[in-house]
Amino acid sequence: MSVKECGNHGKYRRKIFRRIIAGILIFIIIVLITILLIWAILRPSKPRFILQDTTVYAFNASTPNLLTSNFQVTLSSRNPNDRIGIYYDRLDVYATYQNQQITLRTSIPPTYQGHKEINVWSPFVNGNSVPIAPEYSASLGSDQSAGSVFLMIKIDGRVRWKVGTFISGRYHLYVRCPAFITFGSKSNGVSVGENAIKYQLVTRCSVSV
Repeated sequence: MSVKECGNHGKYRRKIFRRIIAGILIFIIIVLITILLIWAILRPSKPRFILQDTTVYAFNASTPNLLTSNFQVTLSSRNPNDRIGIYYDRLDVYATYQNQQITLRTSIPPTYQGHKEINVWSPFVNGNSVPIAPEYSASLGSDQSAGSVFLMIKIDGRVRWKVGTFISGRYHLYVRCPAFITFGSKSNGVSVGENAIKYQLVTRCSVSV
């Protein structure tokens, strides 16, 4: 084979290689555009959370700058989407008072939520002698003595969306559920056992993704 023929053969192979690469890139671009179009058309909506009730088993703020508490909260989540499923990869539930965390985090097992489905969880959240900033400790004691404490039940998590066979990357989920707990003569809860008071709240939570 002559030098000229070898050169032509090399050029031909490079041309075929470039065409293959171009074809692969075009295919990838078409797939990405198709996914974006489907995503834009379906427009996934955020899940809707409701704090249904809170059962208080312990709430002791008598020791300065320390709080011991034990709650069981019932949370429901609804997927409002017709064609999009939701993977809850991680959900951590905890309680706060004036933005200070007052319980440990409780993890809810990962789960998948289909179209229009509703999931209900009843995790316990608690903390034993949790340190509280002095200004918050004084405020918490005053609120409890007055007969009512405003808490926030929070969920931090990671979710993924499922459209057909396509599964998105992970998104950070923030859920905030207000809980108004009353004590003493002002209590509107129902006794459900020894030293346990259940409050029917049915409070809509704020959700951001």
